[in-house]
Amino acid sequence: MKFDKKKLIKSLKEPKINYIYKNIKNLKKPKILEFGVRDGVSTNLFLSVCEKNNGNLISIDVDNYGKLFKNKRWKFYKTRDDNFNFIRKKINKLDVINIDSYHEPNHIKKILFYYFKFLKKDGIMLIDDISWLPYVKNSYRPNSFNEITNKRTFDKLLEIYFKNIDIIDLDFSFGNSGTAKITKKKEKNLKEPEKLMNSVNDLRNILKKVYMRKPIK
Repeated sequence: MKFDKKKLIKSLKEPKINYIYKNIKNLKKPKILEFGVRDGVSTNLFLSVCEKNNGNLISIDVDNYGKLFKNKRWKFYKTRDDNFNFIRKKINKLDVINIDSYHEPNHIKKILFYYFKFLKKDGIMLIDDISWLPYVKNSYRPNSFNEITNKRTFDKLLEIYFKNIDIIDLDFSFGNSGTAKITKKKEKNLKEPEKLMNSVNDLRNILKKVYMRKPIK
């Protein structure tokens, strides 16, 4: 099938998928690169937009999902997202890049930096799993590993943005496990990120919290 309409309607009820859809639904002749397929929810969404707006989608995954859809607008390649020599021969300038493969901050940074040059001006990169809120201890699905990983991904994206404010815009949606959207403003190479020197974990402020007197009632 070209794409699954019932699956699309159901998936659009999810805040994360709806957020992505709102950002791409009006793109004309979109060229989309997707890293990570799994159950094909985002793939199905991208194909629906490609069918409507005369676009094309390339999907990459280490597992073979090439039989999920039969659509002339779709090409699937079973390979790693950092198989740069192979993938660069399959793509040109892109309107959308969706990163939903290996959820590790430094790997995401590597993928983001390499493929940024293939993104058109005003094109967008979407990065999955940037919210740690669903995974904190008092949330609805506590998971310390996901909490820490997603928070580190969020922080890494802030570091990238801080050094590249003139080149990119950065937005976040915290629906489900969260999505970041990077918009390319200029045709420039990204500068390497640096740790943000904030005062939240400064020793002096920690001591203030420990020794701060409670207000008199």
